[in-house]
Amino acid sequence: MTDAATDLPPEPQGRVLIVAGSDSSGGAGIQADIKAVTALGGYAATAITALTVQNTQGVTAVHPAPMDIVAGQIRAVLDDIGADAVKTGMLATPAVIETTLKAIDEAGGELLPLVVDPVMVASSGARLIEEDAVAAFKSLLIPRAALVTPNAPEAEALTGITVEDVDGQRAAGEALLAMGARAALIKGGHLDGPQVMDVLVTRNGMRIFSRPRIRTRHTHGTGCTLASAIAALLAQGMAMDRAVEQAGDYLHEAISRAPGFGKENGPVNHGWTLVGANPFGSSLARSEPG
Repeated sequence: MTDAATDLPPEPQGRVLIVAGSDSSGGAGIQADIKAVTALGGYAATAITALTVQNTQGVTAVHPAPMDIVAGQIRAVLDDIGADAVKTGMLATPAVIETTLKAIDEAGGELLPLVVDPVMVASSGARLIEEDAVAAFKSLLIPRAALVTPNAPEAEALTGITVEDVDGQRAAGEALLAMGARAALIKGGHLDGPQVMDVLVTRNGMRIFSRPRIRTRHTHGTGCTLASAIAALLAQGMAMDRAVEQAGDYLHEAISRAPGFGKENGPVNHGWTLVGANPFGSSLARSEPG
């Protein structure tokens, strides 16, 4: 006779496997991902797909990791530590997209919720993806996504739909669902207006998240940060719409508290939750000294 408890899914433990590129300035990429996951109470493990030479002024060089090393990192993490969610960032070629998905599947992670941040262009304007990788995104990655998180230009590149307002955001989100994604968050930071409107489209409908626009040049890595924050909360068992809402609130505050580093597009303050009062609940509370 089987114990019914053994048939239940494992309790979420907050483990996030991040498959993305490295940012030497620490504001975006793997570095931002690790900070965001940690700040929201998760545990970050990584598979680095590329080394970039960059700072707040731009990207000057990219060195892709060998495919066997990308696959090896993924298998090493999933075979030992495991994961409760996977987040992808800079996957610049069809080969690395195919390698990533194959390695996840071979390690038994095909059912893990996958948060896909379609990193195409850096905040500085540098292109971070090959042209033929867009097709691989559409055919391979998006159908596997529990959530895909494009900004307006990325949503236009993936769907061919003009995104200039909430109606365009919703249409692009619905198109991404038609491609196979279970949910799409079309971010509004690139659009005009005093409010930033992010639109979450799921098979249950649409939800709009509105926050006052912060006029600042310090927004380096905001896309990486938001996707990883969502993944961290999903990995702790939070429902999708709640995870998107709380991750968005976390990022908004991180932008408002940006340290002002760098000469151009500077980083946000990823670690603000670790100082003082924590608005996100007991799972993120700091231990009191004994």
